[in-house]
Amino acid sequence: MEKIYNRIAGDALERLNALSDGVFAFAMTLLVLDIRVPQIAAVHSELQLWQALLALAPRFVMYAMSFLTLGICWIAQQTQLNHLARSNRDLAWIHIGFLALVAVMPFSTMLLAEFIEFRTAFLVYSSNVVLLTVTLFFAWRYAKASRLLKDGIAIETVAAIDRRVVTAITLYVLSAALCIVNTYWSIACIFLVQLNYAIAPRFARRARAKRGDAQT
Repeated sequence: MEKIYNRIAGDALERLNALSDGVFAFAMTLLVLDIRVPQIAAVHSELQLWQALLALAPRFVMYAMSFLTLGICWIAQQTQLNHLARSNRDLAWIHIGFLALVAVMPFSTMLLAEFIEFRTAFLVYSSNVVLLTVTLFFAWRYAKASRLLKDGIAIETVAAIDRRVVTAITLYVLSAALCIVNTYWSIACIFLVQLNYAIAPRFARRARAKRGDAQT
């Protein structure tokens, strides 16, 4: 009876998608709650308001960085799920573990924003980011090994997903290692990695389109 249950449990991809969307939406909304409007009692001039807003700069930076992180992870997870024919109980739990790490992101973001110069705070944050990508990689490898992918998926597509996740893990780990020198360098490096994943594909598509137009 237990074996039968394990075969039928967690096989609904649409429910996994729905849970993922809800957790991501909630976590991405929570990120902004750490950015508080300056206290009116402490602001009596335009200059003081500007100074109060500048003091919030680290929190805005962390908000932007974490929002990008979650956006990239959401797209990566959806890309994987879109190439699955079905799920199973084990894969569902792997993705639930991934969503647990997503839910922790607002905490690690607030911790780093509050203690931005402390390596411990950065290591908590960077560990959160690295574990997100590692869990996604493990989910994809498990899906391949368990033959849960759709039929007819090109080998190049599977390899591209593999390569993208492995590259992300490598870049995040190298960025985290920079905190030995300075946490600000690590934060800047992670931010550049995220901008690359979020923006670079658009420039690449435009470049290919221009080359195509030039050839016609």
